[in-house]
Amino acid sequence: QVKLVESGGGSVQAGGSLRLSCALSGYPYSNYCMGWFRQAPGKEREGVATIKRISITSYADSVKGRFTVSLDNGRNTLYLQIDSLKPEDNAMYYCAAKNCWSSSWCYCPRVTSEFDYWGQGTQVTVSS
Repeated sequence: QVKLVESGGGSVQAGGSLRLSCALSGYPYSNYCMGWFRQAPGKEREGVATIKRISITSYADSVKGRFTVSLDNGRNTLYLQIDSLKPEDNAMYYCAAKNCWSSSWCYCPRVTSEFDYWGQGTQVTVSS
């Protein structure tokens, strides 16, 4: 059973930084696709960053240069380093993982419907 548990959210002032963590267990595939999503009040959940095999990353334009996604070598923890926080980053942040049946290729878009497993979320609040 795949399980994801986020932590690290909090309240920070604009310009500050946070590091979100996602403890991952039970992920059975040699290949991988994992991501971070966020949902602001009254808005749809959006993909902010993904990471796939050999640490290939992808970012939404709104976070490029400020957010960094990484996965530890043991694939036990997924991270999202958030720098230069802006008020528009205020949201609930979720980590997610996708079934990757093939060992050589896994489609890994920043699309909510593509992901199979989700954490419960961690809140990031940014004050101006």
